[in-house]
Amino acid sequence: MRVHELAKELGVTSKELLETLEQMGVSGKSASSSVPEDIVPRLRASGGKATTAPPKSREVLEPPPQPRRAKPKRVAAAVKPAAPAPAAVPAPVVAEAAAPARPQARKRAVEKPEPPAPSGPVLQVVHGATPQVIAEKLDRSPAEIVKILFMAGEMATATTSLTDDAIRVIADELGYTATIVGIEDELKLEEHEDEAPQEGALVSRAPVVTIMGHVDHGKTKLLDAIRSTDVVAGEFGGITQHIGAYQVHARDREITFIDTPGHEAFTAMRARGAGVTDIVVLVVAADDGVMPQTVEALDHAKAAGVPIIVAVNKIDKDEADPNRVRTQMVERGVVPSEWGGDYEFVDVSAKSNLNLDALLDTILVVADLEELKGDPTGRARGTVLEAHLDKGRGPVATVLVQKGTIEVGDALIAGTAYCRIRAMQDENGREVDVAGPSKPVQILGWSHVPSAGDDFREVDDEREARHLAEEREAKTRQAELVTAKRKTLEDLMRETGRAEVIDLNVIVKADVQGSVQALEDSLLKLPQEEVRVNIVRAGAGGITENDVTLAMASDAIIVGFNVRPSAGARELAEDEGVDIRTYRVIYDAIDDIKAALSGLLKPEQRERILGEAEVRQTFRVPKLGVVAGSYVRSGVIRRNASVRLVRDGVIVYDGRIGSLRRFKDDAAEVREGFECGIGLENYQDVKEGDIIEAYEVEEFARSI
Repeated sequence: MRVHELAKELGVTSKELLETLEQMGVSGKSASSSVPEDIVPRLRASGGKATTAPPKSREVLEPPPQPRRAKPKRVAAAVKPAAPAPAAVPAPVVAEAAAPARPQARKRAVEKPEPPAPSGPVLQVVHGATPQVIAEKLDRSPAEIVKILFMAGEMATATTSLTDDAIRVIADELGYTATIVGIEDELKLEEHEDEAPQEGALVSRAPVVTIMGHVDHGKTKLLDAIRSTDVVAGEFGGITQHIGAYQVHARDREITFIDTPGHEAFTAMRARGAGVTDIVVLVVAADDGVMPQTVEALDHAKAAGVPIIVAVNKIDKDEADPNRVRTQMVERGVVPSEWGGDYEFVDVSAKSNLNLDALLDTILVVADLEELKGDPTGRARGTVLEAHLDKGRGPVATVLVQKGTIEVGDALIAGTAYCRIRAMQDENGREVDVAGPSKPVQILGWSHVPSAGDDFREVDDEREARHLAEEREAKTRQAELVTAKRKTLEDLMRETGRAEVIDLNVIVKADVQGSVQALEDSLLKLPQEEVRVNIVRAGAGGITENDVTLAMASDAIIVGFNVRPSAGARELAEDEGVDIRTYRVIYDAIDDIKAALSGLLKPEQRERILGEAEVRQTFRVPKLGVVAGSYVRSGVIRRNASVRLVRDGVIVYDGRIGSLRRFKDDAAEVREGFECGIGLENYQDVKEGDIIEAYEVEEFARSI
């Protein structure tokens, strides 16, 4: 059992538990260290306090740390006085796991009143936990856990990934209340939340400002004017398709800007931008007004609980009407301060550089009111804003430091990726040696491309980072095994009567991880009733021969966004007939996939009545059988057309016309007002007074 797991169970901090272990003669260096099994029952019995009879001194078996240069911030963190012990009842896990990144917001979330705690001890495990993991947490044998499942009618081994229901059965049987968390929540709980910042360590930091709004309302152009650079020229199609993080200087102070996309496909990226920000600047075009993505961005900003500044852009246009924008925003609860509300509105023009100073002053004033502080000491933490695979530099991640300070050579872990920082660069490509709170930097040296939106934290050395990453990857695989549950016989029997669903297999490759997620989410949101998009592989980086080989095996098409296939991949695709589509604008890719899905839809069939004939007399003709002497009452009767034979309003035959004659000659068709002889295929029971109705079925293409 890990130190941080036992600390959560006992309601003490990891640091206090480490001190207790030290008093008992067991040395551990971090919250990820293992606690000897014979010590766990004694700690539970004493509530995390040291017992009077310490055992023989021994070491926790851990790999020796890599030698590394000592850092001043380590010393500052080490001499920090121990915090007083909290109450015996641990804080609810949900509040800590769901806390936002800002320190002030986290404190408010923890102190917020929670629903009554469940009675009895709490068993907290991740989705897909095995009986072996549960046995370690409960200090029992895996065989006992397997026996409980067997008595409940479920066969499992010690390494079987269990469903949530099976975990609850085990907890109920042993008198625990099960709390099942996702792998992301488990990762957040591993952080050293007990490292509260010292009052003297807090320093003023730069505000993190996110630019949000509808597509083509001038967000990036406004940021261009502030930074005096040309970012829009690098965005194909005139829309921002990545999260850009930049730091600018205003009034001898620094402001960190995050530019988020406005297209509807980038909802997750906009939400990620709002989740790490201190202030949101909502850009609304004065000539266009409030649009759908404007409302969506406003919802993200309100959900983040941060101040909102509305920048009314394009006021230099002839059709601009800033008051109309204010009126539309008031309808959505955003009242300008000049109208007696709480929201600041600034009229600007990114093209003419109008009122940009006023916008920056407003941002600094709002930041001063927020009293933004950061702790540059202790272990660093932050968020991965964007990540991609660079051909020359390998995996690269753009991160925002939120606590502590990172330096070249530090070891970081983000999700299942880890790194020893090989180099850091700012937004202009300049080398950076040290990055503190609110500083966005590009980090090189990752084991693989981390997922955009992951939290990163600093650990002691690269060996510990690798060990934690492997543990997290194993837990992720266990959770995926439960999600990808095998079909039962009942499931197969239920699907037998359904119409077959056609799959369109797609391999998605993009330049950055955020674009991969945006494109994947947009494709999976397409209607999936009759035709379904199946994402075979999705990743950041160029299109390789391995992607083409996988496409051959799975009969998939390859969709590339801002990437190109290698020479070998292109030749292999041409030889094997693999379809590779590359795009520069995301909604072009979505439209093409939608068109491809429409082509897989079964065409819609519509029936069109050709004509109607009345049987007035029947004849028996050798080799032809019964022929109906008929009079065409309406329309036209054609040879080989589909017909119905209606008798007293009831359809008695549905087939085709076998023969059609006008007197003794064969006829291709007979029109209204003429008589003819009609022979039906494989049907002889024709009577006088029957109605022969000729029709044809037309097929029309359908679209999604």
